Amino acid sequence: MSAVSGATGRRLQARLARAQVEGRLPSVVAGLVRDGELIWTSSIGDLPGPALDTQFRIGSITKTLTAVLVLQEVRRGALTLDAPIGGVLGDVPYADVSARSLLAHSSGLTSESVGDWWERSDGVSWDELVAAHRDVDTVFPDRQQFHYSNLAYALLGQLAAHSIGLTWWEAVQQRITGPLGMTRTSYLAETPAAQGHSVHPYDRTLADEPATDTRSMAPAGQLWSTITDLATYATFLIDGHPDVLGLDDLLLASHPQSSDREFDLAYAHGLGFMLYAAGSGLVVGHTGSMPGFLAGCLVDRSRRTGAVLLSNATTGLAPDEVAIELMDLVEEHEPTIPRPWVPTIAVPDALLGVPGVWHWGNTPFTFAMVGDELVASRRESEKHRFAVRHGRIIGTSGYHAGEQLHVVRDDDGMVDHLVCATFVYTKRPYGR
Repeated sequence: MSAVSGATGRRLQARLARAQVEGRLPSVVAGLVRDGELIWTSSIGDLPGPALDTQFRIGSITKTLTAVLVLQEVRRGALTLDAPIGGVLGDVPYADVSARSLLAHSSGLTSESVGDWWERSDGVSWDELVAAHRDVDTVFPDRQQFHYSNLAYALLGQLAAHSIGLTWWEAVQQRITGPLGMTRTSYLAETPAAQGHSVHPYDRTLADEPATDTRSMAPAGQLWSTITDLATYATFLIDGHPDVLGLDDLLLASHPQSSDREFDLAYAHGLGFMLYAAGSGLVVGHTGSMPGFLAGCLVDRSRRTGAVLLSNATTGLAPDEVAIELMDLVEEHEPTIPRPWVPTIAVPDALLGVPGVWHWGNTPFTFAMVGDELVASRRESEKHRFAVRHGRIIGTSGYHAGEQLHVVRDDDGMVDHLVCATFVYTKRPYGR
């Protein structure tokens, strides 16, 4: 393990200790990963086993594994994000909503399932869950706004399981935890595992919380894991994995899909992932809570850094805030080393003659190769990025994302001008 310096470690330890004191946490364990390595861990409080190997319940971080299963099926062509789920699940409540709406919490479904408090009760079967919601309306129209829904992820778990042909948990094991080597992530607790507690708000005494089998609601928050396994999962969220889900698909899942005006543009939700305007600009992951437990797993891909936290208390910890602060601390005192610059091996044939200065109207843009991509900058600030895909030059970021760049050549094969939508780029201002 490439450890942080002693001074940085003390700053991180102090922040974690403050979280433990302010949150009145019986125990808390945290870790930071960078470039695929666990670079710092710490724990406070009594644990039934080694800190890195003690299980805690991870709550809604489970939802991201459910989302990965759905996205795997979309990549395989077995599911379509925007198709009604009834096409796969048949006559179920909310059959007209799409996987996209459910993943993004924009379907308008109720936040909880009807009946007893599902997180603290013995779960019901899928058939019982379906029957209980036959006459339960949505609280908002589909795609009107963000409204967090645990029920939505019960539907998504069944959708993925039906498409794959396995139970939800079997699919998680075969498709995610197995390939990633997350051997200490389980459906029910496996020794050593922390006991979940609630802390009395005035007496400051502890009461044990139940560790339930939520059954049909399991895809929303059932799983148990360790700091070591969550660190592995955070690395997957940063880099992708060829046997689970590639980085391109994870990046697509990190586009904002829904939000709320109350969030002041500081928070949004992607396809199964929480998105924060923090760190280098965007922090991605999920927090989790179940009776007696709070957890967080967040990554900053630009900094190649992730933070994971586990605690056995019901309230008192803001896992997202602490995770972001831990990543900011290590970045401030031991900043990420940029990947080394390497020369472009060769300019793709489709881009020959394009690098240089081109004008949109009277505004100059510098088009230059960065690796195998073409980057257009204005006043040294990147504005557009293009890549050659299947013989076409396609925008990969910026205003021209998704658009095709056409290189117009004269009879001698020299580049005369560039066209992207109605944008015409010429060698001289306005082509004169």
